[in-house]
Amino acid sequence: MAFGGLVTGADGTARVRIAELSGTATHSLNGLAIHVGTGLGGKAVALARPCAVSDYGASRQISHEYDTAVALEGLRAVLAVPLVVRRRVRGLLYGALRTAQPLGDRALAAAVAAARDLEQALVVRDEAAAMLAAAREAAAEMPARGYGAGDAAWERVREAHGALRALAARIGDPALRAELLAVCGTLTDAAADSPGPAPGPGVRLAPREVDVLACVAGGVTNAAAAERLGLRPETVKGYLRSAMRKLGAHTRWEAVVAARRAGVLP
Repeated sequence: MAFGGLVTGADGTARVRIAELSGTATHSLNGLAIHVGTGLGGKAVALARPCAVSDYGASRQISHEYDTAVALEGLRAVLAVPLVVRRRVRGLLYGALRTAQPLGDRALAAAVAAARDLEQALVVRDEAAAMLAAAREAAAEMPARGYGAGDAAWERVREAHGALRALAARIGDPALRAELLAVCGTLTDAAADSPGPAPGPGVRLAPREVDVLACVAGGVTNAAAAERLGLRPETVKGYLRSAMRKLGAHTRWEAVVAARRAGVLP
């Protein structure tokens, strides 16, 4: 089975709250708070490196504050891998068996690989949080400034829109992805509500076509757009051609201008 959680609290009160579980037979571990330095997981967090025991209850390498919860779940061999982002432990991933046996290099390598994936997900979430805060602030300010009063500021809004669209394409969490796209919509609405040329007739573009146009609006090449969006360059070209056809545009820049007039881009 596997389980884990994120670190909460500051130094001295930091703990890991077990919130994600897979393969459990009881509820004994759900919500359990692991304090730094205690038990196997707390040791892994304190040392910022993976730790493992072949028989949790009998191990002399760890303290035993959580023996009851572990025993109720029937766990014996357990490993714990810290999630380290920018040199700070942000969470903890456990893997466990219900038999007592040494956990070899293969099991450790698989757990570390899974932890690296989770670390990258945390990095993306951090990026998303920072972009969301900046974009919401910009969207709140822009209508009051007037379209012509802050062209440089509007460019920052447009850059934020493109970055958010590209980031949303990398997000696996449906709720977070929806939140990112909602803020993109807010930025687009802020442009439509500001003084300036009125939007043209509505154009129905596919989400990926909007993603590609948002990248193009930022001045990136098809290859760079493909890398941002996790697509093949040929696929990006296909979406761009399709968007240009719908918008009646003959060049990349004409497509961007037409998309802005149609209220598709800020």
